[in-house]
Amino acid sequence: MRYADVIVDISLEKLDKTYQYAIPEHLSDTAVVGAKVEVPFGGGNRKLEGFIMDTTDTPVFDPARTKEILSVVPGAVSLERRSISLAYWMKEHFGGTMNEALKTVLPVKQEVRNQKKRTLFLTAGPDAFAAYYETAVKRKYEARIRLLTVLKEKKELEYGEATQNYKVSPATIEAVRRDGIVAIREETVYRNPAKGVQSGEKPCLNEEQQAAVDTVWKEYEEGKRGTYLLFGVTGSGKTEVYLELIERVIREGKQAIMLIPEISLTFQTVRRFYERFGDRVSVLHSRLSSGERYDQYVRAREGEIDVMIGPRSALFTPFEHLGLILMDEEQEGAYKSEGTPKYHARETAEYLAELTGASLLLGSATPSLEAFTKAKNGQYRLLTLTKRAKEAVMPQVEIVDLRQELAEGNRSMFSRRLKEQMQERLDKGQQVMLFLNRRGYAGSVSCRACGEGMKCPHCDISLTFHKGGKLLCHYCGYETEQPKLCPSCGSKYIGKFGTGTQKVEEAVLREFPGTKVLRMDADTTKNKGGHDKIVEAFSKGEAQVLIGTQMIVKGHDFPNVTLVGIIAADLSLYAGDYRAAERTFCLLAQAAGRAGRDKLPGNVVIQTYQPDHYSIVSAAEEDYEGFYAQEMAYRRLLRYPPVSHVLAVLIQSEEEAVARTAAERIAQTLRQEKRQSEGFGTVSGPVPAELAKANDMYRFLIYVKSEDYNRLMEFHKRAAEEKVLTESAMKCNIQFDFNPLGGY
Repeated sequence: MRYADVIVDISLEKLDKTYQYAIPEHLSDTAVVGAKVEVPFGGGNRKLEGFIMDTTDTPVFDPARTKEILSVVPGAVSLERRSISLAYWMKEHFGGTMNEALKTVLPVKQEVRNQKKRTLFLTAGPDAFAAYYETAVKRKYEARIRLLTVLKEKKELEYGEATQNYKVSPATIEAVRRDGIVAIREETVYRNPAKGVQSGEKPCLNEEQQAAVDTVWKEYEEGKRGTYLLFGVTGSGKTEVYLELIERVIREGKQAIMLIPEISLTFQTVRRFYERFGDRVSVLHSRLSSGERYDQYVRAREGEIDVMIGPRSALFTPFEHLGLILMDEEQEGAYKSEGTPKYHARETAEYLAELTGASLLLGSATPSLEAFTKAKNGQYRLLTLTKRAKEAVMPQVEIVDLRQELAEGNRSMFSRRLKEQMQERLDKGQQVMLFLNRRGYAGSVSCRACGEGMKCPHCDISLTFHKGGKLLCHYCGYETEQPKLCPSCGSKYIGKFGTGTQKVEEAVLREFPGTKVLRMDADTTKNKGGHDKIVEAFSKGEAQVLIGTQMIVKGHDFPNVTLVGIIAADLSLYAGDYRAAERTFCLLAQAAGRAGRDKLPGNVVIQTYQPDHYSIVSAAEEDYEGFYAQEMAYRRLLRYPPVSHVLAVLIQSEEEAVARTAAERIAQTLRQEKRQSEGFGTVSGPVPAELAKANDMYRFLIYVKSEDYNRLMEFHKRAAEEKVLTESAMKCNIQFDFNPLGGY
């Protein structure tokens, strides 16, 4: 008798362990490691599904009392050993249960019936065919005559074409087949969402691009598998470096995963990769149908594709011979999972590369502080691209002070300079992109006269507006009343400000009647293919102005765009988050980089209420090093990542008093631990979360800072294992997030 260690499909910390079951004889061939099985669980023997983690000949309990596996779940996708190892590492490093981690690393859960292509072809010889045809004519079998006439000419005919175009019924086809005149060939047809035309053209790399490729490839050929940071200005041709390295890896019989942060980047990225590698490229993301997702999984597993492109879930593509992982725009917050386990694709990709013997290349014009710090410390190899490709020049950037515009009577969302530049581009038949920097502005309070935002005096984090006129810090709990006048300049123009893409569109049509405008935001892209249609239409010149939020500023390449207008550059500075300046710098630098990417020179107009803020000045000057120096000084002062590490503990309950009590109890336990051990760090909170109530759950937050990541890991394990607060008893749901990228 063999036994299986099974993780059951229950995501509770106290049940986060394997349970041993006997493998019945009739399942001995299918109940293997990674298989999804149905088992009896608990005293009531309720049927639950689970994954087999390991098999053994040694029973843990009395064999006579060990329950048997009921069945292997039909049609379920199995896990590979590599996926199990990766899931365990994610559980250990990012929290959650093994069951939640296993579900995360499986990009598809269930088999989807294959599409079949059926083709009719002649099997009868010339004499037999002629005799059969003559008989059909004599008996006036019109449908058979049509079918035979076409097959005599074409030799082969798709089944669907025969029934639809030539009106031959399935019964007639079956009769001719039984008579031995035709046969049916059946082939599996995979749904392939990546479409394009292979061009065969291969651009020449410039000196810097070639140097980057040579550095990675020399070490690859020497058997060294490192992590590299490709730091290149916007438009420097990072994608060409990716393509060249992928081509070399494929020649070695290996495969590559290309991670992109947003689905909106899929269209242009896939097109460029398809031009180079044809249908050996595919894509995997959440907007695909279940059939498309399953087919890409199977094609990857069977070795029918060489390159998988997609957001963070594409990292779990089941390539057998993975040689290279690439991560474009590595600084993007989209690489951090919002579900449990709250993994970051960058760290997970590092571990996967180590697990598979692959190289990892991170690329960005505005690297995350974490990645750039590792590059400076020698943990990553730094590669730089300082010039734009195609001999394009960097755009001319102007900063417009909206405080001055307001003082001089201009209350529209467009400054006079931006209006003037837009009119000039529209008259020349060139294109304009208008970027609305809305990320993080909701709930923030700032002054339009002087540009100051209301900040916590203890954490230097923007305060968030709550009902009743209260301003609250979601890191330490500091609270104050919203002022009626600006504390800095005394202006009455203080409050919550913001606008939407629809209002910007209305303003464009009002100022420039007859202009063709496209919007790219959550509303216009919610349907399948929404991003691709807008990008394709703008690429073809079907609109003169493209308006959008952050999804329009990353990775897109529009040769005819010569002006980028940034409507309110500083809104993201008011987010209640220590990363606000970093996000602002990245967004502005990326937005500015969309202008003048080809032969036509580009201009950028940055509209802001804080024209002297270092993130805005540095972005305008494309001065990443200058920004990094100032931002790291701020992080060191307040011990924020990457100087220190942060653990966020989110406590939720349907009862506010229960959630508050639980949060206070956890914070008290943490503070006791801090007193008992050196170097533990600091504990802040509990405070109500920014979204204080969601789905009828009250939410409280605690933040723990420590320079030692392992100390935070130890606390998480202790909280989970020793039950500092048992979830069932206190009716609470507790989530842990290491180094969170945003607020709650």
